[in-house]
Amino acid sequence: MRALIEAARAPSFPAEIVLVLSNRPDAEGLAFARDNGVSSAAVDHKIFAGREEFERSMQVLLDLHRIEFICLAGFLRMLTPWFVSQWRGRMLNIHPALLPAYRGLDTHERALADGVKIHGCTVHFVVPALDEGPIVAQAAVPVFESDTPERLARRVLEQEHIIYPAALARAAGGRLTIKGNRVFAGEAEVDCPPLRVPPEI
Repeated sequence: MRALIEAARAPSFPAEIVLVLSNRPDAEGLAFARDNGVSSAAVDHKIFAGREEFERSMQVLLDLHRIEFICLAGFLRMLTPWFVSQWRGRMLNIHPALLPAYRGLDTHERALADGVKIHGCTVHFVVPALDEGPIVAQAAVPVFESDTPERLARRVLEQEHIIYPAALARAAGGRLTIKGNRVFAGEAEVDCPPLRVPPEI
């Protein structure tokens, strides 16, 4: 979220971050947004009887702020088909793994347990199924023998901060189209940056 706010400060960026919304009133991102001149609000899911009631409350705020595009970041609640349908093709998520591998939680721990040599992150359009949907961007990082989940997470997060603003710029700029489960920029399928291998840290 911070990377998106910072990227959107550039005059050439094709989107404006106008609202940071969280289901956790104590989320650190809310204070960061306010400190950087972005409106923020919390809709605590715990006070609602069900998911759709919670989402309709969020939708009221989104309509009030005239939101045109949603970027999920650290939002760990499943969204209903109703809400996803309202934002079809206009809602992105970032996931700390190279989808379709390691959907769900604890991605870094699972990657290390499986002994993979390459890990990374994915930006994708949101669909009702968990961590599925057309892929917009991916970035890969090497996995070292000395890695812990925390060290691997830091390396992946660096790439998240690069590809999420870039993916939003493409999507908000109207340069992407979805065909089936694939994303295209013009006539060409979107490409991803090559693997950059940093020294082991």
